[in-house]
Amino acid sequence: MAGISPSLFNFLSDLTANNNKEWFDSNKPRYLEEEKKFKAVCTEIFNGLQNTDQIEKMKVYRIYKDVRFSKDKTPYKTHRSANFTREGEALRGGYFLKIEQGNCLMGGGFFQPNPADLLRIRKEFEMDAEPIRAIMSDKTFSKSFGSEFVPYNQVKTAPKGFSKDDPAIDLIKNKSFFFEHQFTDEEVLSDNFSEKVVHHFELLRPFFDYMSEILTTDLNGESLI
Repeated sequence: MAGISPSLFNFLSDLTANNNKEWFDSNKPRYLEEEKKFKAVCTEIFNGLQNTDQIEKMKVYRIYKDVRFSKDKTPYKTHRSANFTREGEALRGGYFLKIEQGNCLMGGGFFQPNPADLLRIRKEFEMDAEPIRAIMSDKTFSKSFGSEFVPYNQVKTAPKGFSKDDPAIDLIKNKSFFFEHQFTDEEVLSDNFSEKVVHHFELLRPFFDYMSEILTTDLNGESLI
């Protein structure tokens, strides 16, 4: 298993200080070499995940930014990231990895699910929130991910059709259902970093298994697939 090369941090640091096309073009060989090494680590993670889960695809995100609708017109991302998508309708969800000096993390879950899935998840929490709370409060799980969803985007009070006084409103008001774990730079540079990432991805399996069950059944528990 492998870790991230220190030279990737060096490249991203230099890019942060010189985020323009001229500098990037002149340093293209550096970028291509770092991208090759980063993709090799991601491939190790992908292969490790396949031992305990079914992963449909791995995507390493482009370093080039889409600046059409952004106030920040710098053309390049100053981090590297990848996504690992679980296979098919029966599983769903995905794992995420971000490499940025001082802000390296892995995560997993359901980011902005489609309206039908979002409603199904919310209705399940409204009906019975104990299973998800048991997963989130598990000692091993909460030590790695905390005991609540990352608040990427939430409604301010309650979604339409739900009561703001519902005991599970802290869960229901989320629009995404995602957990994260931060890594230190030292962990990222260690020789067994990809193994650490796979380990933390595996810790998310109780959550994924539960959510897959929700999204493949109706509120009566009848299979939808």
